[in-house]
Amino acid sequence: QVQFVESGGGLVEFGGSLRLSCTASTRSFSVYVMGWYRQVPGKQRELVARVHPDGRTDYAESVKGRVTISRDNAKKSVYLQMNSLRPDDTAVYYCNAHISLVDYWGQGTQVTVSS
Repeated sequence: QVQFVESGGGLVEFGGSLRLSCTASTRSFSVYVMGWYRQVPGKQRELVARVHPDGRTDYAESVKGRVTISRDNAKKSVYLQMNSLRPDDTAVYYCNAHISLVDYWGQGTQVTVSS
């Protein structure tokens, strides 16, 4: 079982920035694909970005150029730097650790972008 401490969400104005942080409780953090997902009421949870153990990154088309994901294996942490935020970025953001067929989820942090 992997547990997370997420932080960094909040209310920001259109065009602003936020940095989300997620620290995991597992000794084997470096082997997980770490990601951030988001969900709004009534919609499916969607991938925002993920970073593989080898450092490769994947981004949703809607956030490319505005969002950067990074990881620090020594700190067992993953970060999501979000810039040029828009109202449609408003969602609950979840930290995720994935390995094989197993997913672990954080409790979520609310991001609200005002117009």
